[in-house]
Amino acid sequence: MKLQLLSLLLFISTLAIGQTFKGKVQDDFGIPISRVNVLDIDTNTHTHTDVDGYFELTGTASGNTLVLTHESYQTLSIEAGSVDEQVSLTMQRISISLDEVVIGNKLDALALIADVDIQKNPVNSSQEILQKVPGLFIGQHAGGGKAEQIFLRGFDIDHGTDINLTVDGLPVNMVSHAHGQGYADLHFVIPETLQQIDFGKGPYNENKGNFATAGYVDFRTKRRLERSSLKLEVGQFDTYRLMGMFNLLSKDEHNAYLATEYIATDGPFDSPQNFDRINIFGKYSGLIGKDRIGASFSYFDSSWDAYGQIPTRAVEDGSIGRFGAIDDTEGGTTGRTNFQLSYDKQISKDASLKNMVYYSDYDFELYSNFTFFLEDPVNGDQIRQKEQRSIFGLRSDYEQSFSGDKVDGSWSAGIELRNDRSEDNELSKTRNRNETLERIQYGDINETNFGAYLGAKFELGRWTINPAVRLDYFDFKYNDQLQTQYQTQQNDEVIVSPKLNVLYTLSDDLQLYAKTGKGFHSNDTRVVLGQEADDILPAAYGFDLGYLWKPTPKMFLNMAYWYLYLEQEFVYVGDAGIVEPSGKTQRQGFDLSYRYQIVSSLYWNLDLNYTYARAIDEEEGSDFIPLAPDWTLVSGLNYESAFGLYGSANLRFLDDRPANEDNSIVAEGYTVVDLNLGYKWRRFDFGVQVQNLFDTEWNETQFATESRLQNETNPVEEIHFTPGTPFFLKALIQYNF
Repeated sequence: MKLQLLSLLLFISTLAIGQTFKGKVQDDFGIPISRVNVLDIDTNTHTHTDVDGYFELTGTASGNTLVLTHESYQTLSIEAGSVDEQVSLTMQRISISLDEVVIGNKLDALALIADVDIQKNPVNSSQEILQKVPGLFIGQHAGGGKAEQIFLRGFDIDHGTDINLTVDGLPVNMVSHAHGQGYADLHFVIPETLQQIDFGKGPYNENKGNFATAGYVDFRTKRRLERSSLKLEVGQFDTYRLMGMFNLLSKDEHNAYLATEYIATDGPFDSPQNFDRINIFGKYSGLIGKDRIGASFSYFDSSWDAYGQIPTRAVEDGSIGRFGAIDDTEGGTTGRTNFQLSYDKQISKDASLKNMVYYSDYDFELYSNFTFFLEDPVNGDQIRQKEQRSIFGLRSDYEQSFSGDKVDGSWSAGIELRNDRSEDNELSKTRNRNETLERIQYGDINETNFGAYLGAKFELGRWTINPAVRLDYFDFKYNDQLQTQYQTQQNDEVIVSPKLNVLYTLSDDLQLYAKTGKGFHSNDTRVVLGQEADDILPAAYGFDLGYLWKPTPKMFLNMAYWYLYLEQEFVYVGDAGIVEPSGKTQRQGFDLSYRYQIVSSLYWNLDLNYTYARAIDEEEGSDFIPLAPDWTLVSGLNYESAFGLYGSANLRFLDDRPANEDNSIVAEGYTVVDLNLGYKWRRFDFGVQVQNLFDTEWNETQFATESRLQNETNPVEEIHFTPGTPFFLKALIQYNF
């Protein structure tokens, strides 16, 4: 009898020790919280909540203490109860604290600092969207109409040639674009809908394909709104913005919202910019069992007059002011409509499958004049770049975790397919924006990219090893409508990109890493077929050596040395208005990111980056890479009090940089400070934003361009620039309901 009783007690004890504790974590508004760290302090086992807030913790006995932590929420401690039913837990949102950030053995731990930044200082304009990525600079040179010029790791990426940009997985970059390869216009994103920014530097992620050489950024929109809101902004230069976000459906398992904005401004320019833009965005998300379905729709339309680069000499001799224009008939229109469907299947406790299909309808028409009267002394050198594009795509990602006596980890695999059909892709010479003088390029592009990847993550004690390989196939087709005889030009190419990342985790507060891999950026279809380019898919090879460290609970530090070699550089050619392939290049440098929560209400961020960039096959002294920045710095102080007052001061510094290959022409650097102050009172939010607080005279984008003015007999090569925004004051009021 005693033996039987002892056996029964052992059996019950085994059940208790081996039980699986299940739960769902949400906030005060019923919104699921992902990436919550759930730790059983009695067994020292842990897990994380998934995207829907669910978790399962195996080996937890009834009565054990569980501690739930997340950087945005107050730490929650509970006692594990019965395994019979799933518990529902609510965490209280707090002013985000670095105390809660755990580095651990995450492959993407660096993205944690973007999570902190975006919540300490939310995005309020489309220009700020990209500036949230540490070390990334932007420059606008069409007054808000064109996509921004991007700088990262010693690249003048132009509008996206060497950075892979997505929104909820939807590709932003445009292959074989009328204005430039990789053109990435993010203006269809309403800033207030952003929830999270996932980013990585270098070509080290197997699920990122074309253009992911300097890095990638995936902007993730909110799954649901905490509340509806209306916002009105009014500023100098006849600037107005009206934004609304509305909860349409808010239930535990189904939710939907709609967001819209309208912007209008004349800008500081002598000739009114007449800029306006309208955005509409809708998103639905729902649960069927543990499977999630989603759908989103976005529409964006924009038009503007002005405003391209102006020559330095015309400003210095008084012909025009800093905000004047040589050709004030420049400008354009653009728009994009996106449809996206997703289905995420939870196959088992350890396996999941994410699927997405999308369609985009896109149009673009841009009028520019870079060289004025260099090529045509009578009519001028205005050009039109125009296209109408349809994009079809799908992707499917599978992930399965595993565990063993000595090795834990996961493996993943995925496929993606994208087809771009750009009709009437045009580069023409025009006059006064309404007369076509000559078509230089005119045709239809059909470009298809199939990608597949396979990767694994092995956790061996303190070590995490992440080998992976990616394969991409491209098919290029072009019908040149300037030819008298119909002909489809075609070419295809395959590239294989291996990658290997190794992490060593000394503790939850210190991680050392070595990352290495191969990536690529594709060439323009017309270059591939028309010029018979040798490098159809020029590769990039790189490595990073660095660490992530929390020396104290309120500090976060990242430092990395990196190197990147490109088989082919892309160079923007101003007088042709296109991006052309150049020679081999190499870059190396270091990144430093520092975050310090001085007190609970005061947060300091600092990002310092240095790059040494050179062309490989050129003679010393003539091997500079035009517009490649060496030193950049971004720093800011963010304050948020418990009684509603908030504010921030942010500084951006970009050093002088070579504008041509021998550094005989220099693009001047700048330092600009922005200020943001506000007060939250009940359902209202009142704010004031100041761009360029000290009214610094700065040049936002600069190019070494040969041009000729109408009264000149000989051309001159010098800096052409767009002036940076002067002191700009904007007030806002927001009502939440």
